[in-house]
Amino acid sequence: MNTDSAHLLVYCTCPDHNVAVQLANTLVAEALAACINIVPGLTSIYAWQGQLETDTEVLLMIKTTRERYPALQTRLEALHPYELPEVIAVPIEVGLPTYLEWVDSACQPNTNKPKP
Repeated sequence: MNTDSAHLLVYCTCPDHNVAVQLANTLVAEALAACINIVPGLTSIYAWQGQLETDTEVLLMIKTTRERYPALQTRLEALHPYELPEVIAVPIEVGLPTYLEWVDSACQPNTNKPKP
């Protein structure tokens, strides 16, 4: 991972829309993420415990800062219903500067956030 990037895009799959909305509301309200897109209609095919599995899932696309990532990961592990949730972070190399400044501002832990 590029350690120079101050911003991350985190992917996390969820079993359904309700779980995705609950996680997204909590993460944004706790200033662990600035914005989360919920993408329905994924089909995931994977190997799990010696079996080939196929599931319908919902994808969270989470915009956050590198500074907030450790707390975001910990929170996802605690709240997620999966035994082993997918949590993958990739650096945001470039972006609209004012948008990335907003991400920085929204991920400040002491800002007044609306409650989910």
